Amino acid sequence: MTVNSVAAPIDPAISTKVTTSSKQALGSQDFMKLLAVQFQSQDPMKPMDDTAFIAQMAQFTSLSQSQTMTAEMVKMNSSQQLAAANSFLGKQVVVDNGQGGTDAGTVSGVQVDPTDGPQLIIGSKAYSMSSVLYVQPVPASTTTTPADASTGSGS
Repeated sequence: MTVNSVAAPIDPAISTKVTTSSKQALGSQDFMKLLAVQFQSQDPMKPMDDTAFIAQMAQFTSLSQSQTMTAEMVKMNSSQQLAAANSFLGKQVVVDNGQGGTDAGTVSGVQVDPTDGPQLIIGSKAYSMSSVLYVQPVPASTTTTPADASTGSGS
């Protein structure tokens, strides 16, 4: 796309203030501002080609959908990690304790750390899911309940 310089001074009533910020990516507001400036500064005798405008809108729509999909994938990943952590509840695990050794115990709970994600509670300590080395089910209990002890004969 060719950009021609403007020889006439810009009307302050329609100009927008340009600010710099530390963000690196352009957002939807930035795109709309650029599009508005393009419309305001185009030559009325040579308006912008409609195919270029449609191409820009398609690119913007694609970018917006990509950003939405990325945000949804992040949410789905968080949910999946939490579901995986919940599957460890009640299981015997061996974990790397981060000090060159291992700790073992039954997972009694799951807590969510904002930076590290779900953590398994073993005893009074929390361990990240990536520290799990071994998992095994807890052995079945051998205690009997009163319903198990009855013979069920009615005669």
